[in-house]
Amino acid sequence: MALTFQLDPPVTPALRDGILALWAEVSNAGGAVGFVPPVSVEDVRPELVKHLAAMAEGRMRLLVGFDEDGRVAAGAFIAYNTHRLMKHWVWLYTVMVHPAHQGKGYGRDLMEATAEAVRGFEGIEAIRLTCRGGTGVDRFYASCGYKEVGRVPGAIRVAEGDDRDDIIMLLPLN
Repeated sequence: MALTFQLDPPVTPALRDGILALWAEVSNAGGAVGFVPPVSVEDVRPELVKHLAAMAEGRMRLLVGFDEDGRVAAGAFIAYNTHRLMKHWVWLYTVMVHPAHQGKGYGRDLMEATAEAVRGFEGIEAIRLTCRGGTGVDRFYASCGYKEVGRVPGAIRVAEGDDRDDIIMLLPLN
């Protein structure tokens, strides 16, 4: 069954807890979403609070994919640029699909829903994201239409002696 996507859902305790659980479970399954396993919901909470504050200030938006039971199954944060010369594109952060739903095409659905949502943002012409090298996720994003536009070798230190490239990718929307 397909996910139902919602842009800017009301931030209820259930949504907050669902995003926290999703973020921790994706991290613990090896997903490159800002943490290295093992992590707990409490490890993730400060980052979510930062995102929620940015949402409350109008600097960030949230796209959530709900499963057939109404549970959070996927999500992505979309951040506006604050630099006056870069307001024509947005950042995509923390792209996640619950590990139980991997392999069902939900990641591609999430990326399509994100692009569709952002096309409705006035004045936005592109989506930019970064991803951790060595995970293969750059190939996934490329298959969704993103182009690699830059790479910073060894910019991400996963562990001592395990440095990864920070890959910059762009999706033009026109």
